[in-house]
Amino acid sequence: MPTALCPECHEDVYVDADCEQGDIVPCDECGSDLVVVGLDPVELDLRSEDDDDLDRDDDYNGYDFDDNAY
Repeated sequence: MPTALCPECHEDVYVDADCEQGDIVPCDECGSDLVVVGLDPVELDLRSEDDDDLDRDDDYNGYDFDDNAY
């Protein structure tokens, strides 16, 4: 099972092997809700209130979080 570091507490967070960008995962250590922003390697970011308004299929697929552009 892949892991990534929680950006809040820096503990390992386990994610499903079939996770997709935009999936929400909890950090068991600090309780933060995290969003999967990268897959190879798995990268997590803190979930924001704006994430509730986004449709994962439209807004996360193909999005390059490093360049902030599609």
